[in-house]
Amino acid sequence: MSKPKSLAEQSRILSERLKAIPAAVVRDVQPALIKGAEDVAAAQRALVPVDDGDLKASITVTTPGQTTPGYAEGGGKRTAGSNQALVTAGNEKVRHGHLQEFGTVKQEAQPFMRPGYRLAKPKALRRIQRAIGQAVRKAAEGDE
Repeated sequence: MSKPKSLAEQSRILSERLKAIPAAVVRDVQPALIKGAEDVAAAQRALVPVDDGDLKASITVTTPGQTTPGYAEGGGKRTAGSNQALVTAGNEKVRHGHLQEFGTVKQEAQPFMRPGYRLAKPKALRRIQRAIGQAVRKAAEGDE
């Protein structure tokens, strides 16, 4: 059984495939990517446990070409590629999202990121697939 590919490796493979697609197609698909990420973020905000509301407010969407807030992902910043919209939880002031998601020795896990993603994924994928189909047809017809 092969080892699952990391998210970075999957993104690299997808980026290589997308290089073969005209820039107009990528540009036309970006609104669907962003809307899909916003749907995921909304689902996660609905599921996140709220005490002060800081964690809920820290759930953000990073659009293509933009950089995530510091400490949002693995303690650093990441720039989204032209074919990516990233959803992150946390910032310089809120650094406990992973503790809520996975729990600690003293606190039971209260997952919100993964369940929110699973809830919003089917609709987001349909939207993105529809946008890709429309963009490819438009590019094939020569309408830019």
